[in-house]
Amino acid sequence: MVVQTVTINKLRLEQRINELSQIGKIGETGVCRLTLSNEDREAVETVKKWMEEAGLTARIDHFGNLIGRLEGKHREAPILMLGSHIDSQPYGGRFDGVIGVLGALEVVQTMQEKNIVPSMPIEVIAFSDEEGCRFNKGLFGVRGILGKLEDGELERTDKNGVTRREALIQFGCDPTKLKESEYPQGSISAFLEMHIEQGPILEAKDAPVGIVTGISGPLWLTVELEGFAGHAGSVPMPMRKDALVGAAKIIVALNELASQDLNAPTVGTVGSMSIFPDSRNIIPEKVSFTVDLRDIDIDRRHRIEEQLRTRIAVITEEHGLTCKISEDTNSEPRYCSERIMNIMRNESEQIGLNAIELMSGPFHDSLAMSYECEYGMIFVRCKDGISHNPKEFSAFEDISLGTELLFRTTIKMASEGE
Repeated sequence: MVVQTVTINKLRLEQRINELSQIGKIGETGVCRLTLSNEDREAVETVKKWMEEAGLTARIDHFGNLIGRLEGKHREAPILMLGSHIDSQPYGGRFDGVIGVLGALEVVQTMQEKNIVPSMPIEVIAFSDEEGCRFNKGLFGVRGILGKLEDGELERTDKNGVTRREALIQFGCDPTKLKESEYPQGSISAFLEMHIEQGPILEAKDAPVGIVTGISGPLWLTVELEGFAGHAGSVPMPMRKDALVGAAKIIVALNELASQDLNAPTVGTVGSMSIFPDSRNIIPEKVSFTVDLRDIDIDRRHRIEEQLRTRIAVITEEHGLTCKISEDTNSEPRYCSERIMNIMRNESEQIGLNAIELMSGPFHDSLAMSYECEYGMIFVRCKDGISHNPKEFSAFEDISLGTELLFRTTIKMASEGE
């Protein structure tokens, strides 16, 4: 692979990524920057300052999104939007989401420095709460601007009992004015997002950059089991209604079902659990846990969900438990724009990058944007496929190559119609 001279400012991009990683830093390389937290606000203000230094008009909307705007020749034309997110998992890394926001900012700043005026307005956006870990419901900011929030989302609480409404107010937003921050339908022409792969494929193929072809559809469930508490030393095993034993069997069942076809990209995960009364010598009476099931094949995912629900019914009856299942997220797989992928393919070839093509298992802000406009995604290689972990790492050389492809794709799309 022989890559031509990179146009963007690699050093500036690296310095900004490193500086942002100091906000909410944990350990040597980790980040904890939960959405709408004080750390999140500091990060948003930092990136807002950089946007303004780059010549953008920057603002924070009522969803907590940070938006920087570069005017185009045709101010009223539908917007070309670039970006990702800068909130993190509680035990996260410094590249997830961040390279998509700061890479997009670098693209637009380079355009400014080279006196490239786009045909349409370009907006660089850092979406609020992509991760979904604090309020157990992600893609908040992007769904917000599209008018796709669900009933009761502002009343969802974090582990400390703080509602999203309260967190928004503390962040400086006004939840009574959310409608003012929505974008009219048709006002966004396309969305481009760069992100670390969060998987091992690019590294396995020795490719620094990949072109994404689509995003798997995530199904998020919350399962609540209720049995009966009793003394751990006196209740005989056959007489117990142990909610945790039922939960354990369901978790194993999910793992088995998701692993049926080893050639399929199906994945199933239980990542969060709460136990009541949470005492070592009391039989667990109530257990609540999350289910994350994903697949690029929606029919296969539906079949596995049906099988899981059947197994849950059998297990709960076997242990004398009651069960409630609530659906938190249900999205179908969404495929990238063929037109945008063709631009990326051509530009990749022009600079000798020869990016490979791959699917995305994790969801991204692009998933929600796909219902509003065409979208394209660029993946950047990450070491050992590790993400949502302080050990997450992408080489700055790879990030700069991904940003260069983003820059060249943006230039092509921003000059259309001229």
